[in-house]
Amino acid sequence: MNVKQVRPINTLEIIDSLANENNGIIRTRDAARAGLSRTTLGSLVKKGALERIAHGQYILPNDLPDELYLLQQRSAKIIFSHETALFLHDMAERTPLSHSLTIPSNSKLSPRLSDGCKIYYVQPKLHSLGHCSIMTKMGHEVFAYDVERTVIDILRSRNRIDNQTLAAAMKSYSTRKDQDWSKLREYSEAFHVTKLLRQYLELLT
Repeated sequence: MNVKQVRPINTLEIIDSLANENNGIIRTRDAARAGLSRTTLGSLVKKGALERIAHGQYILPNDLPDELYLLQQRSAKIIFSHETALFLHDMAERTPLSHSLTIPSNSKLSPRLSDGCKIYYVQPKLHSLGHCSIMTKMGHEVFAYDVERTVIDILRSRNRIDNQTLAAAMKSYSTRKDQDWSKLREYSEAFHVTKLLRQYLELLT
């Protein structure tokens, strides 16, 4: 009688497959569905076959983590804003020292998630205003605010933004070919900074 050979589970093949399916990230819950336990993942970390980069998230040892993408994966409430949005839109002169993100004022991020980030809070009804998807410099899609919302955010949060960043953002927008002045006006009215916006724009003309 022929006995059908059962192919043993190849742990590393599963890990490679999971990484390919999720932009290089191996998540504990996905590994569990594929038949790999937390103990197995821990063993792979000890052997150097995996690197733990956050709670429930791993990458292959030779991969560079995309920090913006990792943060986005951990909370759908996060929208990258202010200095980080400037960087994503190529409107910043330098890479931000910490990630700036905005969440609804009725929400809260865990200290483990928000550690090292610059957190801004906004009324829930305004949280999605200007929301868009954008690619990180490493090729992963994340949520951020569009250019016009970013300009308004920088302006209204000017007390938390250095003058050089504010000036560079306004100058960069004034020279863009994809300006949407009607949208900029709409956002300025929503955040009650129309007069202030006009003052800053007049300085550039």
